[in-house]
Amino acid sequence: MTSTTEVPRTMRASVMTGVRQVEVQERPVPAVADDEVLVRVGSVGVCGSDVHYYTDGRIGDMVVTGPLVLGHEVGGTVVAVGRDVPEERLGQRVAVEPQRPCRRCRQCHAGRMNLCPNMVFYATPPVDGAFCEYVTAPADFAHPVPDSLSDAAAGLLEPLSVGIWAAHKAQVGVGDRVLVAGAGPIGAMVAQAARARGATEVVVTDLVESRRERILQFGATRALDPREAAAELADLEADAFVDCTGATPAVQSGIRSVRGGGAVVLVGLGAEEIELPVQLIATREITLTGTFRYVDTWPRAIELARTGAVDLDAMVTARYDLDSVGEALEADSDPMSMKAVVDVAGGPR
Repeated sequence: MTSTTEVPRTMRASVMTGVRQVEVQERPVPAVADDEVLVRVGSVGVCGSDVHYYTDGRIGDMVVTGPLVLGHEVGGTVVAVGRDVPEERLGQRVAVEPQRPCRRCRQCHAGRMNLCPNMVFYATPPVDGAFCEYVTAPADFAHPVPDSLSDAAAGLLEPLSVGIWAAHKAQVGVGDRVLVAGAGPIGAMVAQAARARGATEVVVTDLVESRRERILQFGATRALDPREAAAELADLEADAFVDCTGATPAVQSGIRSVRGGGAVVLVGLGAEEIELPVQLIATREITLTGTFRYVDTWPRAIELARTGAVDLDAMVTARYDLDSVGEALEADSDPMSMKAVVDVAGGPR
């Protein structure tokens, strides 16, 4: 291992020890494999999945069974490299792609590494995440970012990648009309990604008025209350509908808003099973698919952020330090919260 400075043997980490329980512990700095880099964490965004693990101890069949470090939206600086990694990478500011596919299975070979059955992903039990001072990552999954991007923005390239992948799956094109359900962080990322792909109209629905007002700053051309605009939505004839809520009524009504030959993409996770208008899907030849994470989205995400097509810093509504991770996780319940960020390195960069 080669490093910029002497790397300490231990680090501070915020560890989830039980439901709604976190504590800062002293842990060993992770060892760097030959093809990896060691990243000094600058900032980490708080994701809804972190909150679900914190409040419920599980997401579906992914259950927290022991101490777990949460957090997977990471921006930081390379401070050490493995034997097979060029020393030129030392000191690079990076955004960490938090997944580690096996690269050997059929899904990986087919370019669907997000569906790798052997996937290792930050903050998915039992794998630790990034609410700590140092993390390791495969060198090619630590993406260099320009100095114009803050550490927080570098971390938020991860949820932006979710939006980019959803817009890709929806086949959004120039001049399209896109309907998005949910004006939270992922809805905002989808709306901005859709606009970047050329959509001229992005209609976002949400039950909360303050969120509808705010989403107009993040790619939406219109924001509607679905309870009051049911007739308008039914006649929308959207080219694509992306659900970011997981709410059954939103999915059902959104499908009915799509034109013949259009696309429906399910991003939000709700009930295990719901009723769908199957005859309408069949007779309109609507393509219905889900999304799971992303594939090769970081280069585009970095470029969108670098050029200002997406303003990630504007999405940060609260900042916390490593001693206040519990407060950061609780902040998600505030409807005015867009993105909470934990500044691990001690302050914004």
